[in-house]
Amino acid sequence: MAKKIKSPYKAWRKYRHRENTCSTLHKVFDYATTNYAKRVAYQYVDGGQQYTYEDFRRKTEQLSLRMTRFGIKHGDRVAILSQNMPNWAVAFFAATTYGRIAVPLLPDSSENEVTNILTHSESKVLFVSQRLIGKLTEECRKKLTLVIDIETFEFLKKDKEDFKCNGWVKDPQPDDLACIIYTSGTTGKAKGVMLSHRNLCANLASAFKAKPAFKTDRFLSILPAAHAYEMGLSTLYSFYVGATCYTLQKPPTPTILLAAMKSIRPTIVCSVPLIIEKVVKNSVWPTIQKSRVLSWADKHIPAVLHWFIGRRMVSSFGGKLTFFGIGGAKLDPAVEKFLIDCKFPYAVGYGLTETSPLVCNVMVNKKKHLGSIGPVSYKVEVRLDNVNPANGEGEIVVRGNNVMLGYYKDPERTLQVLDDEGWFHTNDIATVDENGIYYIKGRLNNTILGPSGENIYPEEIEQVINNFEGVEESLVMERDGKLVALVKFQDNAIDWNQANEDKWFEELEARKKAIIEWVNKKVGKNSKIGEVDAMKEPFEKTATQKIRRFKYKDSHGDEPKKKAHDNKPDA
Repeated sequence: MAKKIKSPYKAWRKYRHRENTCSTLHKVFDYATTNYAKRVAYQYVDGGQQYTYEDFRRKTEQLSLRMTRFGIKHGDRVAILSQNMPNWAVAFFAATTYGRIAVPLLPDSSENEVTNILTHSESKVLFVSQRLIGKLTEECRKKLTLVIDIETFEFLKKDKEDFKCNGWVKDPQPDDLACIIYTSGTTGKAKGVMLSHRNLCANLASAFKAKPAFKTDRFLSILPAAHAYEMGLSTLYSFYVGATCYTLQKPPTPTILLAAMKSIRPTIVCSVPLIIEKVVKNSVWPTIQKSRVLSWADKHIPAVLHWFIGRRMVSSFGGKLTFFGIGGAKLDPAVEKFLIDCKFPYAVGYGLTETSPLVCNVMVNKKKHLGSIGPVSYKVEVRLDNVNPANGEGEIVVRGNNVMLGYYKDPERTLQVLDDEGWFHTNDIATVDENGIYYIKGRLNNTILGPSGENIYPEEIEQVINNFEGVEESLVMERDGKLVALVKFQDNAIDWNQANEDKWFEELEARKKAIIEWVNKKVGKNSKIGEVDAMKEPFEKTATQKIRRFKYKDSHGDEPKKKAHDNKPDA
């Protein structure tokens, strides 16, 4: 008897039906827990906190009912301060599915940031992990109705007088507020981005169009779930398609990460450029350079070598990888060229918290355009505003169901970025080619005005500096009319323990001079750097590993200085 072949059209029609019906997180929750009841939704890589979709529904409903008994109703804010874990998703859905508003906090938030967010959002409930509970001040604790241990769901704070049994809930509507994500990005003062159910569900549909995923897929979550990128394209998207999402119990160091990948053999991973850049720059390229055979192959049969390396990289990531998403910052062009040559299954996504986040994407099996963010995502409108006719550069503006409602309790800043026609002004400068492929040039507020009025994009200079041997990362700024590069060298490049030795200063000055000469040969005349400062400590970064530029506006490096140069560093 001939084997019956499943119709791909029938499968696609099923997912199209889901897109049309799942307009709120409540409907996504109902759909997933009904259709994938016996499958595993979330669990730790090494076991523990495992939930099937059926178990997940039961636990979420139970937790919501417990909050209801303490008067936590529709529209109340429920904050989550925790590292990644399956229970993070339980807490999130216990809030959003029943019309409450989730307020995810990044686990590396300072005590001051936690206090400010809880106060500004007027949160009534806090789910917190034991690892992070020390960031909760006594003053904030007193203002909260409930404090819940997210690892056990034990109530750490509950007052008998708060037991009111009147926390009514209701099914949320598409335009109801689902969550407030606070972000300082790289520009300073935190903003509370208001994302609706429609916003988040539109992003799920865009994600499926960019990379169709199914119930057999295995996601590995390594970025903070409180960030819009990881939350939308991993934590929620895996649930949307009935897949399993695995999380780590320890920080994703290279050793932990590789062991996890070999254990669960993920098919989908969302990452940031820094992770894959470190793999290529610190492991793959040095291995090629040190091997006589591989060096010969790199010169004479590069296609064969790249094919071999590509297969080895996929194998080291578990062997089943079909999608390695890269977002949150710009990928180094040299590394991207290498990934293209190796046919590594990477994809690039561009977006912002304010756009839920997906705006543009480069698909795995489509033609890659080096340095691009790809074409516009599904059902998203994009155009360039205030285009410079000389070079085609303009600001990316976005419109669609993915664009936020606004900034929480901040109408002034909302009006600065959202115009009357619903276009969101991203502050990102880009060009677009005849095929509709977009290329990011830099941030509008990072742009440096040259002596002749030309635009200088520090991000482009930094990409060149970061390819100099021994450099880990850099930041370019203007100081006293010239371009200065703050450079963090790799740990083995400079021995800071010898910082008081004359030879150390001589070697450092020689290295800085070499960087200036090397970089200035590769950039245009308006982008030449005049000074390099070495930074001892790593740059302070956002959750997606972008440097917080505003922190280094007036910074000086090279610590400690010689007596003749007795400047005190800020970094």
